[in-house]
Amino acid sequence: MTDALNWKPAAAPMATPLEGRFIRLEKLDPARHADELWEALQGPASDPVLWDYLPYGPFSERAAFDRWLEGNAAGHDPLYYTVIDRVSGQAQGVLTLMSIVPDHGRIEIGHIAFGAPMQRTPKSTEAVYLLGKLSFELGNRRLEWKCNNANARSKRAAERFGFQFEGVFRKHLVVKDHNRDTAWYSITDEEWPQVAAGFERWLSEENQGPEGQVRTLEQCRGG
Repeated sequence: MTDALNWKPAAAPMATPLEGRFIRLEKLDPARHADELWEALQGPASDPVLWDYLPYGPFSERAAFDRWLEGNAAGHDPLYYTVIDRVSGQAQGVLTLMSIVPDHGRIEIGHIAFGAPMQRTPKSTEAVYLLGKLSFELGNRRLEWKCNNANARSKRAAERFGFQFEGVFRKHLVVKDHNRDTAWYSITDEEWPQVAAGFERWLSEENQGPEGQVRTLEQCRGG
């Protein structure tokens, strides 16, 4: 038996706006965000593989997309945030805090759908950083990332962001009538200070200039 933790449950997230250098996160609001999200996520320039590993989409009709947004906006777990580009003011993607278990200090970042204007830019990294920062400020002990084990892009992102691989749940889910083996990753509260410092170095003006990054996120996390 380990020593007692004198544990106090984490606080629940409230979806208050989060300000970053490149983006702002705010609670999903279909009345304000739907038109721009439709263009970013389903428009002619959208990512052709965006929906491959998500349990919904793509949406061939706007009405179905709007119903999906409205259902998401009404929920609290997952808690949906819209990513707003600070320069243009446009909504360019969504992501969530989910699997929210304050009693045990556990929370997850998931349901990530970033439009093409966000991909391979500091905006996508900052969105994950802001939700990670909030998660630990709320008192959580563990931040999770889960994805289809076949989703190489998501697994690479988890590792780049500083999540530690924990293993694979075989035959975990059936998604769109396909088997999903789920890869699990996490960052703990002891690990977060170093991970956060890496994010902050990478996002800084010294590292992110007009011509792109000077050092990679992994290099910034290494000191």
